Amino acid sequence: MPKRIFVLIGCLLVLGMCLGACSADAEDRETAGIAASDLISGKPHELPITGMVTMVDIGAHACVPCKMMTPVIEELSKEYDGRAAIAFIDVWEYREEAAKYNIRSIPTQIFYDADGKEQYRHVGFLDKKSIVAKLKELGVR
Repeated sequence: MPKRIFVLIGCLLVLGMCLGACSADAEDRETAGIAASDLISGKPHELPITGMVTMVDIGAHACVPCKMMTPVIEELSKEYDGRAAIAFIDVWEYREEAAKYNIRSIPTQIFYDADGKEQYRHVGFLDKKSIVAKLKELGVR
């Protein structure tokens, strides 16, 4: 019986170390930025991401031109993961975000440099080629 207790305690200690390592990895990822899939979920985040060129697409899941942007945003989010932050905020669901970003029409794309300063704003559908060109202009390779 005592042997089993020591084995159980040992297993719990190993599990605790594994969980600690996993949470440390999560903290490292958090300080480096939010996961790309989280950024395009539609939920608001603390944007722009510090130290990284950020493009925020502000629209709504139910808006037709915004729906046209969805595959573009999803592709770019994957392609630029770790090099630039690509985000989407649904302002029909999170209405307070429209005022925060001074949005008058959707979709609106806002590009920030790595210092967090707004560099460019576009209203309406913006194709992938144009977004990539703007990201390159802002220093993303």
